[in-house]
Amino acid sequence: MNRIQVLGTGCARCRELTANAEQALRDLGLPVVIEKVTGIKEIMAFEILMTPGLVIDGKVRAAGRVPAAEEIKRMLMEGGRPHE
Repeated sequence: MNRIQVLGTGCARCRELTANAEQALRDLGLPVVIEKVTGIKEIMAFEILMTPGLVIDGKVRAAGRVPAAEEIKRMLMEGGRPHE
């Protein structure tokens, strides 16, 4: 099962990323819960320079931008390669 984390402190872009990830999960029929990581220390542990960040199965897949639901679906289906 995929583990999805959205890194950010609740800004508008963080909410948009969460909504896009939720849409991608619905479209794929995946019962995955999105974990929101809001603590600065926890975000810094992922070594990103800008939020929001998208982490799938422990790998940073996007940072400082909001991928569309279609891109997130591709990330979930392909695994492996990071998209920054």
